[in-house]
Amino acid sequence: MLTPSTPHKFDKPVCIVTGGSYGIGDAVCEKFNSQNYQVINLDIQANPTQSKAIVWLKCDVSVSTEVSTNIQNIVEQYGRIDCLVSNAGMHFSANIEDTTEEEFERVFGLNVKGAIAATKAVLPQMKSQKSGVILYMASDQALIAKHNSFVYNMSKAALASMAKTTALDYAKYQVRSNAICPGTIETPLYHKAINNYVAQSGADIDQVHAEEAALQPLGRLGKADEVAALAYFLASDAAQFITGSLQVIDGGYTTQ
Repeated sequence: MLTPSTPHKFDKPVCIVTGGSYGIGDAVCEKFNSQNYQVINLDIQANPTQSKAIVWLKCDVSVSTEVSTNIQNIVEQYGRIDCLVSNAGMHFSANIEDTTEEEFERVFGLNVKGAIAATKAVLPQMKSQKSGVILYMASDQALIAKHNSFVYNMSKAALASMAKTTALDYAKYQVRSNAICPGTIETPLYHKAINNYVAQSGADIDQVHAEEAALQPLGRLGKADEVAALAYFLASDAAQFITGSLQVIDGGYTTQ
């Protein structure tokens, strides 16, 4: 819950993370919090183990009005937004024939429309302060295709495109925009996808995990805190000349 506004300018940088309760989002929240950011997590559910310094605001990121209202309240409270990490997303496994219109809308509603709503909501403040960083959590699937990943793949490619166009359109305001493209990262989303595959195929789950690790040139899955470290770097002054880029963190998978 946000507290009443204070009359002085908030003296800590402010980072908004959508879908910040679990997995990569949780790691991003904790990383920025450890670096003295005021972190606000917009998620439909809270993570009770998350640092109490991180403010959780209940928000269905697929509902544009909820996103915009929450971010307007954040601006009124803190008077600044230094970074948006648009991370909220869902996985869906199916080819084009097996993807219904409703499933397409559900994936795009969260993965893409949610990112659009958050971007639109933070830009007025970032333009006004002539600074800000927007980071989209895309995927290695923004660069390559994978089997049975029609709508998920498309949604992540859309985020990569958003990073590029936003970078160009708002560079004159010193607002930077980049897409992070993780490969296979061990998160609750990863485990859910594997469990769904095992349930449908009858494969041995331990063998599937081993095969996934073996597919990566470095021989292991990525870690959420490694992605969070990249996000923090891209938001920092050390990355002031990086915008419009697709930052791959995939253990070498897309180089094959």
